Amino acid sequence: MADFGHFASSDEENVEVKRLRAEVDADPDSFENWEKLIRACEMDGTLNRNSSPQAIAAFRDAYDGFLLKFPLFFGYWKKYADQEFNIAGPESAEMIYERGVASIAKSVDLWTEYCSFKMETTHTPHLVRELFERGATAVGLDFLAHPFWDKYIEYEERQEAHDRVFTILARIIQIPMHQYARYFERFRQLSQSRPIAELVPEQTLARFRSEVAAEAAAYGGQPRSELEVERDIRTKIDSHYYDIFTRTQSETTKRWTYESEIKRPYFHVTELEHPQLQNWRKYLDFEEAEGDTTRVMFLYERCLVACAFYDEFWFRYARWMASQPGNKEEEVRNIYQRAATLFVPISRPGIRMQYAYFEESCGRIDIARDIHAAILLKLPDCIEAIVSWAHLQRRQSGLDAAIEVYKSQIDSPHVDIYTKAALVTEWAFLLWKEKGSVDEARAVFSKNLQWYGDSRIFWEKWIEFELQQPTSVTLEPQHAERIQQLFEQLRTKSRLSAAVKKELSRSYFSYLQQRGGKDAMKQFLLLDRETFGPPSVSVYSKTRAGNKENGLTLAELDDATKVKAEAKYWTYYDLHGDVSPDAQGPASFN
Repeated sequence: MADFGHFASSDEENVEVKRLRAEVDADPDSFENWEKLIRACEMDGTLNRNSSPQAIAAFRDAYDGFLLKFPLFFGYWKKYADQEFNIAGPESAEMIYERGVASIAKSVDLWTEYCSFKMETTHTPHLVRELFERGATAVGLDFLAHPFWDKYIEYEERQEAHDRVFTILARIIQIPMHQYARYFERFRQLSQSRPIAELVPEQTLARFRSEVAAEAAAYGGQPRSELEVERDIRTKIDSHYYDIFTRTQSETTKRWTYESEIKRPYFHVTELEHPQLQNWRKYLDFEEAEGDTTRVMFLYERCLVACAFYDEFWFRYARWMASQPGNKEEEVRNIYQRAATLFVPISRPGIRMQYAYFEESCGRIDIARDIHAAILLKLPDCIEAIVSWAHLQRRQSGLDAAIEVYKSQIDSPHVDIYTKAALVTEWAFLLWKEKGSVDEARAVFSKNLQWYGDSRIFWEKWIEFELQQPTSVTLEPQHAERIQQLFEQLRTKSRLSAAVKKELSRSYFSYLQQRGGKDAMKQFLLLDRETFGPPSVSVYSKTRAGNKENGLTLAELDDATKVKAEAKYWTYYDLHGDVSPDAQGPASFN
């Protein structure tokens, strides 16, 4: 962090930068806050090598932090490099460009700017050409790559390397691009003045010579001049390249519809509209059906610039890559790492858990555990991640290890009480489904009722658990009694609203209809009028009336009860601190 206390400009500027830095620290996901900080640190573009070290450090600190958070903003890499050129010269600027193209390798604009910079600051042709070739590999297949190719051609024209210009054009005319026809016309013009040996590979030229000779022999075998032979060979070469042009034209036309629908090919923090997302899906479908692996990968990389925040495309890319021939473990890992560490917001942890599953499948169990721990560091109440971690432990270390995950999270002061309620049900189901112990599972529900009686998921899962217990003719009465007791507890002991209790009670009515005995309808009708009857007979209406007499509606009473329950819960932890498995706190027992 830059030392803003020694910022060598006016005190007002110093205070403003410190204020903006504090806003960024308070909300690092805010693009607007970062943008304000960067503008302030740029000092209206007046920074140069004579500026104070503190001002330069503040500027670099702001840009480094911003581009670490948002590495796909190609324009800011360009601005950073330009400013570094003013501060420290071309070598420093080149380092920024290198970081930029490493972060956003498929940016035609950034590669074009980088190569332009290299053209102007380097006088060693082979170094400039090496950079252009790197750029061609990175972005040459882009449908809108013409600014880059134009710059490459411009450089070779400056060097008066006409043979290289022709070679570049020969590559371009085979790429489906927005301006393919312009390049083909230029190629045809140049081909008329180039030696015949440069126009096609040696083997192709030899084949054309043989064909011309064979055709001449078929028409009488009259001696022909070398000029006539070359003319016929050039005709064949021209036809050969026209076939390439026709194929390129066809491939361009296939993609034109998809490309024309891409309204934002670059990255931004604002959401994409649904038609844009749908167009990317269709475009990927098309390119995958075409079967050119190189082009498919290139399109995925382009897509994941515009759609970097959308985990569906990272899922899709990883799945597609894993399906390709050969060992693609590192390629798939790279996709997951980029998604999980740079782009997909932590608020959508699914891609991170998929990454953990991938590492587990590769035998890297500790990495899988660390990924789950990292998710919970930011999202301590993420039920999905906790359950996933528990089952990772179950698969790798056994049932007891899975239960320990649930216990540790339930006993954690960083997990809210409603998440804990859901984890209790997962714990109970684990004992039931995996261990086969109905009694232990039931004990988990029963002993945690006092803590989680206001959780709907707790009651839903308990009801599901009891209703799914197998019965027989001899055991059915005992089962029916247990179900009746459970719903009586729901009505009398739960702290749910009347509406939720009524909704949950419907499953008991279905039970009485479908599995009840001879006298089941007596119980059915009794509960029906007590639950859904008019205010004069409904137990819930009577409860509501009683509560109103005390100055609270039922909903208000429920809310107050929830607050009290939470207060009781946190008071317990304030008094007892860490809870051992033997303690009598919520869900902490053997």
